[in-house]
Amino acid sequence: MSRSSSSNPLALAVLATLIEEPMHPYRITQVLRGRGKEHSIRLNWGSLYSVIASLEKNGLIEAQRAEREGARPERTVYAITDAGRAKAMGWLRRILEVPAKEYPDFEAGLSLIGLLTPEESLALLRRRLELLDARIDELAEAARYPLPEVFLVENNYELAMVRAERVFVADLVDRLERGAVGGQALWAEMHRRLAAGEEVGDLLADYEGHLTAEGAPPPAP
Repeated sequence: MSRSSSSNPLALAVLATLIEEPMHPYRITQVLRGRGKEHSIRLNWGSLYSVIASLEKNGLIEAQRAEREGARPERTVYAITDAGRAKAMGWLRRILEVPAKEYPDFEAGLSLIGLLTPEESLALLRRRLELLDARIDELAEAARYPLPEVFLVENNYELAMVRAERVFVADLVDRLERGAVGGQALWAEMHRRLAAGEEVGDLLADYEGHLTAEGAPPPAP
């Protein structure tokens, strides 16, 4: 199985769905969307066919039969193999057990926040707080849906994560407003020089050199 497919949650979702019964790709999509899985797994038609082709190539699923309904094109029904069942179970166990480093866009943005001025960053983070509040309301409403918790656990997880992010962002906004973020003065000075058409390489090099001399790894400005 290719590296991309073996790390693609959609492949695991396909295997999990086929454990229930053999299905054609369109039916797999219907089942996943009907259960709201597109909110936690990136699901689109093109990716689904690529994943199915990879799973079949690697012997994890197999074409069982072809079906035709009326004038519609013929559809291939796939069944999971014993190897596919073992793969799905082992994969899911690993995901649940082993914390993995992920690379969310927001974390990447924070690592490069120094490219923007403190003032613009503050305005953007205030807006993010508003959007986080709206998302929290949506997730909290979904959590009240009359279903057993096992069918809502991914929603409840996202709710917990969004609430935690809101706490972080609110604290960062508060400290930016008070000028209390470490390195904020340097950050502002860097943009003052950039606005004046000056270079800032020496400023940052001096700062990083000072921290390195003290034995601390240089943080982002």
